[in-house]
Amino acid sequence: MSRRDPSTPLSRRNFLGLGTAQDSLAGRGATGTLRDPSVVGRPRSPTDARENDAQIQAIEKRLACNCGCTLDVFTCRTTDFSCTYSPALHREVLALRDEGKTAQQILDAFVTKYGEKALMAPKPQGALNLTGYLLPGALIAAAGAGLLVFIGKRKAAVAAAARGSARATTGTASPDELEKLRRALAEIED
Repeated sequence: MSRRDPSTPLSRRNFLGLGTAQDSLAGRGATGTLRDPSVVGRPRSPTDARENDAQIQAIEKRLACNCGCTLDVFTCRTTDFSCTYSPALHREVLALRDEGKTAQQILDAFVTKYGEKALMAPKPQGALNLTGYLLPGALIAAAGAGLLVFIGKRKAAVAAAARGSARATTGTASPDELEKLRRALAEIED
């Protein structure tokens, strides 16, 4: 780090580093020089249009990245640039596509090589997988039906209580009770 000459006034421009000349090469400047760019990250080969094909994206969105991020291969390779797994899986998809395999054949090849965990969602086959697909929907439907039954019973109870209270207010009162009520109301109005 360079030291400031005490004879030079410290302006805001100099304080922010705007007054110092920058080297035109990337990685050089007032903060230092980057000696070896390869230590920063892995060099990557440039992409071509074939790699961003809609069919390739659709296949990669059905495959899970095995780096532990819980993302699909396409999302992981386009958002997490520190992941080393998703670019390798992407190259595998491209190699299988270059061999002339269909999307389903590529998915089957991944399942054969990595197991069922290679897919973002398991195949709807077998008791366990079918349970995983059907159980959440069945639970939501049962909860909705239970809620409708509860609301219906609650409405019936409220209506019955309202009818009961209406009968209680229209009950018979003795003439003495009615006279006391009239007197009490008269006192309040005065």
